Amino acid sequence: MTLLRGDQLADIQAAARRLADGGLVAFPTETVYGLGARADSDAAVAAIFATKGRPADHPLIVHVADLDHAALFSGAFSGAFSGAFAGAFAAPPAADPPTAARRLALAFWPGPLTLILPRRPGQASAAAGGQDSIGLRCPAHPVAQALLREAAALGVMGVAGPSANRFGHVSPTRAAHVQQEFGPDLWVLDGGDCALGIESAIVDLSRAAPALLRPGVLTRAQIEAVLGLPLQAADAGSPRAPGTLASHYAPAARLRLWSPAALDVALHRPDTLPAGLAVYSRRAAGSGPGRHWQRMPDDPAQAAHELFAVLRQFDDAGLAEIWVEQPDDDPAWEGVADRLCRAATP
Repeated sequence: MTLLRGDQLADIQAAARRLADGGLVAFPTETVYGLGARADSDAAVAAIFATKGRPADHPLIVHVADLDHAALFSGAFSGAFSGAFAGAFAAPPAADPPTAARRLALAFWPGPLTLILPRRPGQASAAAGGQDSIGLRCPAHPVAQALLREAAALGVMGVAGPSANRFGHVSPTRAAHVQQEFGPDLWVLDGGDCALGIESAIVDLSRAAPALLRPGVLTRAQIEAVLGLPLQAADAGSPRAPGTLASHYAPAARLRLWSPAALDVALHRPDTLPAGLAVYSRRAAGSGPGRHWQRMPDDPAQAAHELFAVLRQFDDAGLAEIWVEQPDDDPAWEGVADRLCRAATP
Protein backbone atom coordinates (compact mmCIF):
# COMPACT_ATOMS: atom_id res chain seq x y z
CA MET A 1 0.00 0.00 0.00
CA THR A 2 1.41 3.38 -1.04
CA LEU A 3 0.01 5.95 1.39
CA LEU A 4 0.57 9.53 0.22
CA ARG A 5 0.05 12.67 2.26
CA GLY A 6 -2.52 15.13 0.99
CA ASP A 7 -0.77 17.99 2.77
CA GLN A 8 2.43 17.46 0.76
CA LEU A 9 2.57 18.95 -2.75
CA ALA A 10 5.17 16.39 -3.85
CA ASP A 11 2.82 13.55 -2.91
CA ILE A 12 -0.11 15.18 -4.73
CA GLN A 13 2.07 15.60 -7.81
CA ALA A 14 3.15 11.95 -7.59
CA ALA A 15 -0.51 10.91 -7.45
CA ALA A 16 -1.28 13.11 -10.47
CA ARG A 17 1.56 11.50 -12.43
CA ARG A 18 0.22 8.06 -11.60
CA LEU A 19 -3.20 9.08 -12.92
CA ALA A 20 -1.60 10.50 -16.06
CA ASP A 21 0.24 7.19 -16.56
CA GLY A 22 -3.04 5.28 -16.42
CA GLY A 23 -2.79 4.07 -12.82
CA LEU A 24 -5.35 4.09 -10.02
CA VAL A 25 -5.27 6.47 -7.04
CA ALA A 26 -7.75 6.62 -4.17
CA PHE A 27 -8.37 10.23 -3.18
CA PRO A 28 -10.47 12.14 -0.65
CA THR A 29 -13.52 14.24 -1.38
CA GLU A 30 -15.84 16.02 1.02
CA THR A 31 -18.32 13.12 0.64
CA VAL A 32 -16.37 9.81 0.53
CA TYR A 33 -13.02 8.58 -0.81
CA GLY A 34 -13.01 7.92 -4.54
CA LEU A 35 -11.10 5.34 -6.58
CA GLY A 36 -9.70 7.48 -9.39
CA ALA A 37 -8.48 6.91 -12.93
CA ARG A 38 -8.17 9.21 -15.91
CA ALA A 39 -11.60 9.38 -17.51
CA ASP A 40 -10.30 9.58 -21.07
CA SER A 41 -8.58 6.18 -20.92
CA ASP A 42 -10.73 3.11 -21.45
CA ALA A 43 -7.96 0.89 -20.06
CA ALA A 44 -7.60 2.95 -16.88
CA VAL A 45 -11.37 3.00 -16.38
CA ALA A 46 -11.51 -0.76 -16.93
CA ALA A 47 -9.06 -1.14 -14.03
CA ILE A 48 -11.57 0.64 -11.75
CA PHE A 49 -14.32 -1.81 -12.69
CA ALA A 50 -11.99 -4.79 -12.22
CA THR A 51 -10.63 -3.57 -8.88
CA LYS A 52 -14.06 -2.83 -7.43
CA GLY A 53 -15.79 -5.84 -8.97
CA ARG A 54 -18.28 -3.39 -10.47
CA PRO A 55 -20.38 -4.15 -13.60
CA ALA A 56 -18.88 -2.34 -16.60
CA ASP A 57 -22.28 -0.94 -17.61
CA HIS A 58 -22.72 0.79 -14.24
CA PRO A 59 -21.50 4.35 -14.89
CA LEU A 60 -18.90 6.29 -12.93
CA ILE A 61 -18.90 9.94 -11.87
CA VAL A 62 -16.24 12.06 -13.56
CA HIS A 63 -14.62 14.60 -11.23
CA VAL A 64 -13.48 17.91 -12.72
CA ALA A 65 -11.63 20.90 -11.32
CA ASP A 66 -14.01 23.53 -12.70
CA LEU A 67 -16.67 24.30 -15.28
CA ASP A 68 -14.16 24.76 -18.10
CA HIS A 69 -13.14 21.15 -17.65
CA ALA A 70 -16.77 20.05 -17.29
CA ALA A 71 -17.46 21.63 -20.69
CA LEU A 72 -15.02 19.16 -22.26
CA PHE A 73 -17.37 16.30 -21.34
CA SER A 74 -20.77 17.94 -21.87
CA GLY A 75 -22.04 20.76 -24.05
CA ALA A 76 -24.27 21.98 -21.23
CA PHE A 77 -21.56 24.46 -20.16
CA SER A 78 -20.15 25.43 -23.54
CA GLY A 79 -19.26 29.04 -24.15
CA ALA A 80 -20.50 30.52 -20.91
CA PHE A 81 -17.53 30.22 -18.59
CA SER A 82 -14.31 30.08 -20.60
CA GLY A 83 -11.52 31.83 -18.73
CA ALA A 84 -13.80 32.65 -15.80
CA PHE A 85 -11.95 30.68 -13.14
CA ALA A 86 -9.56 32.47 -10.86
CA GLY A 87 -10.48 30.61 -7.70
CA ALA A 88 -14.23 31.25 -8.03
CA PHE A 89 -16.93 30.78 -10.63
CA ALA A 90 -18.24 33.86 -12.40
CA ALA A 91 -21.93 34.23 -13.23
CA PRO A 92 -22.92 34.06 -16.91
CA PRO A 93 -23.74 37.35 -18.63
CA ALA A 94 -27.28 38.65 -18.19
CA ALA A 95 -27.91 38.31 -21.92
CA ASP A 96 -27.37 34.55 -21.63
CA PRO A 97 -29.83 33.25 -19.01
CA PRO A 98 -28.32 30.26 -17.22
CA THR A 99 -29.59 26.81 -18.00
CA ALA A 100 -30.56 24.46 -15.19
CA ALA A 101 -27.06 22.97 -15.28
CA ARG A 102 -25.42 26.37 -14.99
CA ARG A 103 -27.73 27.44 -12.17
CA LEU A 104 -26.93 24.36 -10.15
CA ALA A 105 -23.19 24.46 -10.89
CA LEU A 106 -22.95 28.11 -9.90
CA ALA A 107 -24.88 27.47 -6.69
CA PHE A 108 -23.32 24.20 -5.53
CA TRP A 109 -19.96 23.62 -7.25
CA PRO A 110 -17.44 22.96 -5.88
CA GLY A 111 -19.59 20.76 -3.68
CA PRO A 112 -21.58 17.55 -3.11
CA LEU A 113 -23.72 17.59 -6.26
CA THR A 114 -23.43 15.36 -9.33
CA LEU A 115 -25.17 16.42 -12.54
CA ILE A 116 -26.22 13.89 -15.17
CA LEU A 117 -25.85 15.68 -18.51
CA PRO A 118 -25.76 14.86 -22.21
CA ARG A 119 -22.30 13.48 -23.00
CA ARG A 120 -20.15 14.81 -25.82
CA PRO A 121 -19.68 12.07 -28.44
CA GLY A 122 -16.32 10.36 -28.06
CA GLN A 123 -15.75 11.58 -24.51
CA ALA A 124 -15.38 9.18 -21.56
CA SER A 125 -17.58 6.46 -23.05
CA ALA A 126 -16.22 3.74 -20.76
CA ALA A 127 -16.65 5.89 -17.65
CA ALA A 128 -20.24 6.60 -18.70
CA GLY A 129 -20.99 2.89 -18.97
CA GLY A 130 -21.69 3.35 -22.69
CA GLN A 131 -24.59 5.74 -22.06
CA ASP A 132 -25.09 8.98 -23.97
CA SER A 133 -25.21 10.83 -20.64
CA ILE A 134 -22.43 11.47 -18.14
CA GLY A 135 -22.25 12.26 -14.43
CA LEU A 136 -20.04 15.25 -13.60
CA ARG A 137 -19.01 16.64 -10.21
CA CYS A 138 -16.64 19.34 -9.04
CA PRO A 139 -15.54 18.33 -5.51
CA ALA A 140 -14.87 20.87 -2.79
CA HIS A 141 -12.19 18.98 -0.84
CA PRO A 142 -8.93 20.97 -1.11
CA VAL A 143 -6.84 17.82 -1.67
CA ALA A 144 -9.20 16.66 -4.44
CA GLN A 145 -9.03 20.10 -6.03
CA ALA A 146 -5.22 20.13 -5.86
CA LEU A 147 -5.04 16.64 -7.36
CA LEU A 148 -7.42 17.52 -10.20
CA ARG A 149 -5.45 20.66 -11.09
CA GLU A 150 -2.09 18.89 -10.99
CA ALA A 151 -3.54 16.10 -13.13
CA ALA A 152 -4.98 18.63 -15.59
CA ALA A 153 -1.52 20.13 -16.00
CA LEU A 154 -0.44 16.67 -17.18
CA GLY A 155 -3.33 16.39 -19.65
CA VAL A 156 -5.87 14.63 -17.42
CA MET A 157 -8.97 16.85 -17.63
CA GLY A 158 -11.30 14.57 -15.70
CA VAL A 159 -10.92 11.76 -13.15
CA ALA A 160 -13.48 8.97 -13.01
CA GLY A 161 -13.97 8.17 -9.35
CA PRO A 162 -16.55 5.85 -7.78
CA SER A 163 -16.31 5.21 -4.05
CA ALA A 164 -13.08 3.41 -3.10
CA ASN A 165 -14.61 0.17 -1.86
CA ARG A 166 -15.70 -3.18 -3.21
CA PHE A 167 -18.90 -2.91 -5.22
CA GLY A 168 -21.96 -2.76 -2.95
CA HIS A 169 -19.97 -2.46 0.29
CA VAL A 170 -19.97 0.38 2.81
CA SER A 171 -18.33 3.50 1.37
CA PRO A 172 -15.00 4.69 2.86
CA THR A 173 -14.72 8.01 4.67
CA ARG A 174 -11.06 7.81 5.72
CA ALA A 175 -7.87 6.42 4.24
CA ALA A 176 -7.85 3.51 6.69
CA HIS A 177 -11.18 2.33 5.27
CA VAL A 178 -9.66 2.18 1.79
CA GLN A 179 -6.76 0.17 3.20
CA GLN A 180 -9.26 -2.32 4.65
CA GLU A 181 -10.86 -2.80 1.24
CA PHE A 182 -7.89 -3.31 -1.07
CA GLY A 183 -4.47 -4.93 -1.18
CA PRO A 184 -1.01 -3.36 -0.85
CA ASP A 185 -0.66 -2.17 -4.44
CA LEU A 186 -3.26 0.61 -4.38
CA TRP A 187 -2.05 4.19 -4.01
CA VAL A 188 -4.06 6.19 -1.45
CA LEU A 189 -3.85 9.96 -1.07
CA ASP A 190 -4.73 10.66 2.56
CA GLY A 191 -6.77 13.82 3.11
CA GLY A 192 -8.16 12.98 6.55
CA ASP A 193 -11.76 12.14 7.38
CA CYS A 194 -14.40 13.17 4.85
CA ALA A 195 -16.45 16.08 6.17
CA LEU A 196 -19.90 15.06 4.87
CA GLY A 197 -19.74 11.27 4.96
CA ILE A 198 -22.34 10.22 2.37
CA GLU A 199 -22.13 10.46 -1.41
CA SER A 200 -23.24 13.44 -3.47
CA ALA A 201 -26.81 14.10 -4.50
CA ILE A 202 -27.39 13.18 -8.15
CA VAL A 203 -29.68 15.31 -10.33
CA ASP A 204 -30.54 14.12 -13.84
CA LEU A 205 -30.63 17.00 -16.32
CA SER A 206 -30.30 14.84 -19.42
CA ARG A 207 -34.04 14.75 -20.04
CA ALA A 208 -36.84 17.28 -20.24
CA ALA A 209 -37.69 17.33 -16.52
CA PRO A 210 -34.97 17.46 -13.83
CA ALA A 211 -35.08 14.41 -11.55
CA LEU A 212 -33.41 13.53 -8.26
CA LEU A 213 -31.76 10.13 -8.76
CA ARG A 214 -29.95 10.01 -5.40
CA PRO A 215 -30.41 12.26 -2.35
CA GLY A 216 -27.42 13.57 -0.44
CA VAL A 217 -26.55 16.17 2.17
CA LEU A 218 -27.92 18.83 -0.16
CA THR A 219 -31.65 18.75 0.40
CA ARG A 220 -34.31 18.50 -2.26
CA ALA A 221 -35.60 21.92 -1.18
CA GLN A 222 -32.18 23.55 -1.64
CA ILE A 223 -31.86 22.16 -5.15
CA GLU A 224 -35.42 23.06 -6.13
CA ALA A 225 -34.98 26.61 -4.86
CA VAL A 226 -32.09 27.11 -7.30
CA LEU A 227 -33.85 25.35 -10.19
CA GLY A 228 -37.09 27.23 -9.66
CA LEU A 229 -39.14 24.06 -10.26
CA PRO A 230 -39.77 20.74 -8.50
CA LEU A 231 -37.54 17.74 -8.96
CA GLN A 232 -39.18 14.66 -10.43
CA ALA A 233 -38.64 11.19 -9.01
CA ALA A 234 -36.43 8.71 -10.83
CA ASP A 235 -38.36 6.35 -13.10
CA ALA A 236 -37.75 3.52 -15.53
CA GLY A 237 -36.56 6.00 -18.16
CA SER A 238 -33.87 7.48 -15.93
CA PRO A 239 -30.26 6.83 -16.92
CA ARG A 240 -28.25 4.39 -14.85
CA ALA A 241 -26.47 6.25 -12.08
CA PRO A 242 -24.09 5.34 -9.24
CA GLY A 243 -25.54 4.29 -5.89
CA THR A 244 -29.09 3.78 -7.13
CA LEU A 245 -29.34 -0.01 -6.93
CA ALA A 246 -31.93 -1.30 -4.47
CA SER A 247 -29.22 -3.05 -2.44
CA HIS A 248 -26.07 -1.04 -1.78
CA TYR A 249 -23.80 0.35 0.98
CA ALA A 250 -24.18 -2.95 2.86
CA PRO A 251 -22.10 -3.96 5.90
CA ALA A 252 -21.16 -7.60 6.41
CA ALA A 253 -23.60 -7.81 9.32
CA ARG A 254 -27.31 -8.02 8.57
CA LEU A 255 -28.86 -4.56 8.91
CA ARG A 256 -32.50 -4.12 9.95
CA LEU A 257 -34.45 -0.87 10.11
CA TRP A 258 -37.02 -0.39 12.87
CA SER A 259 -39.55 2.29 13.69
CA PRO A 260 -38.84 3.78 17.13
CA ALA A 261 -41.86 2.03 18.68
CA ALA A 262 -41.08 -1.36 17.15
CA LEU A 263 -37.42 -1.11 18.16
CA ASP A 264 -38.41 -0.38 21.75
CA VAL A 265 -40.66 -3.44 21.84
CA ALA A 266 -38.02 -5.70 20.27
CA LEU A 267 -35.32 -4.60 22.70
CA HIS A 268 -37.52 -5.47 25.66
CA ARG A 269 -37.74 -9.10 24.58
CA PRO A 270 -34.32 -10.36 25.71
CA ASP A 271 -35.16 -13.97 24.96
CA THR A 272 -35.47 -13.17 21.24
CA LEU A 273 -32.49 -10.84 20.84
CA PRO A 274 -29.86 -12.19 18.43
CA ALA A 275 -26.32 -12.80 19.62
CA GLY A 276 -23.78 -10.21 18.52
CA LEU A 277 -26.28 -7.35 18.22
CA ALA A 278 -25.43 -3.71 17.55
CA VAL A 279 -28.04 -0.97 17.98
CA TYR A 280 -27.72 2.45 16.39
CA SER A 281 -30.51 4.69 17.64
CA ARG A 282 -31.32 8.10 19.02
CA ARG A 283 -33.13 6.58 21.97
CA ALA A 284 -31.17 4.79 24.67
CA ALA A 285 -30.95 1.05 24.05
CA GLY A 286 -28.33 0.09 26.61
CA SER A 287 -25.34 -2.22 26.27
CA GLY A 288 -24.71 -5.59 27.82
CA PRO A 289 -23.37 -9.07 27.10
CA GLY A 290 -23.58 -9.63 23.37
CA ARG A 291 -25.16 -6.22 22.73
CA HIS A 292 -23.54 -2.92 21.76
CA TRP A 293 -25.38 0.40 21.58
CA GLN A 294 -24.20 3.57 19.86
CA ARG A 295 -26.22 6.73 19.91
CA MET A 296 -27.30 8.19 16.57
CA PRO A 297 -26.89 11.99 16.49
CA ASP A 298 -30.01 14.15 16.49
CA ASP A 299 -28.48 16.32 13.76
CA PRO A 300 -28.89 14.74 10.30
CA ALA A 301 -25.62 16.26 9.03
CA GLN A 302 -23.68 14.72 11.90
CA ALA A 303 -25.46 11.40 11.37
CA ALA A 304 -24.45 11.47 7.70
CA HIS A 305 -20.86 12.33 8.64
CA GLU A 306 -20.47 9.26 10.88
CA LEU A 307 -22.87 6.74 9.31
CA PHE A 308 -20.47 4.68 7.19
CA ALA A 309 -17.72 4.82 9.81
CA VAL A 310 -20.17 3.47 12.42
CA LEU A 311 -21.27 0.60 10.15
CA ARG A 312 -17.63 -0.29 9.53
CA GLN A 313 -16.94 -0.12 13.29
CA PHE A 314 -19.72 -2.63 13.94
CA ASP A 315 -18.30 -4.95 11.27
CA ASP A 316 -14.80 -4.63 12.73
CA ALA A 317 -16.22 -5.73 16.10
CA GLY A 318 -17.53 -8.92 14.48
CA LEU A 319 -21.17 -8.16 15.28
CA ALA A 320 -23.70 -10.29 13.43
CA GLU A 321 -26.74 -8.02 13.27
CA ILE A 322 -27.26 -4.24 13.27
CA TRP A 323 -30.60 -2.73 14.32
CA VAL A 324 -31.05 0.88 13.27
CA GLU A 325 -33.77 3.29 14.29
CA GLN A 326 -35.54 4.59 11.19
CA PRO A 327 -34.80 8.34 10.78
CA ASP A 328 -37.63 10.83 10.92
CA ASP A 329 -39.70 11.41 7.80
CA ASP A 330 -38.02 14.77 7.33
CA PRO A 331 -36.37 16.14 4.15
CA ALA A 332 -33.17 16.83 6.08
CA TRP A 333 -32.82 13.08 6.77
CA GLU A 334 -33.50 11.95 3.18
CA GLY A 335 -29.87 11.18 2.31
CA VAL A 336 -29.25 9.14 5.48
CA ALA A 337 -32.58 7.33 5.13
CA ASP A 338 -31.75 6.43 1.52
CA ARG A 339 -28.39 4.88 2.48
CA LEU A 340 -29.91 2.92 5.35
CA CYS A 341 -32.78 1.63 3.25
CA ARG A 342 -30.38 0.34 0.58
CA ALA A 343 -28.04 -1.14 3.19
CA ALA A 344 -30.99 -3.05 4.69
CA THR A 345 -32.19 -4.45 1.34
CA PRO A 346 -31.08 -8.08 0.84
